Amino acid sequence: MGQDKALLPFRGGLWAQAIAEEVMPAAGHAVFVRSPAAGVLCSFGMVPDTYPGEGPLGGIFTTLQDTAVCWNLIVDCNTPNVTSCFLEKLLDDTEAWDVDALLQARPSHQLEPLCAVYHRPVRQALYTAFSNGQRKLLSALEGLPIAMLLVTEPAPLQNVNTPADWAAYGRG
Repeated sequence: MGQDKALLPFRGGLWAQAIAEEVMPAAGHAVFVRSPAAGVLCSFGMVPDTYPGEGPLGGIFTTLQDTAVCWNLIVDCNTPNVTSCFLEKLLDDTEAWDVDALLQARPSHQLEPLCAVYHRPVRQALYTAFSNGQRKLLSALEGLPIAMLLVTEPAPLQNVNTPADWAAYGRG
């Protein structure tokens, strides 16, 4: 997008803050994983990205390395329509599965690994994949016990990744 999406103006604040405010009621807290060079963001906690510039897999591994909780809700800053109710349902559904990750899927069955719940112990498998040069998150999850939660209303999973997406979305 050519700029830090987390810092874009959105709903009277910053885009990242709006996402965090939806995560908070569902998960109880929100922490940003960011490059140390990116600086402090909003009033939420920040974990320095151990692998800045290495993509979502590095960020998720950083999160799982830093956390003390078993299940971790991962939500990226690309989903402006995500809601706390949507995230609460995902967390509630996690209890029914004995898996390393619960990923949501669009009606087309396209997996959304960046609005998902990851079990902390999966960090070792993700680190192994990362250490072996893998940077694609879905490829790193291949062969691991994961579950797919089919989402019938995909609006909360809408991704805004490009300036054209941002312009079409209406800038919140």
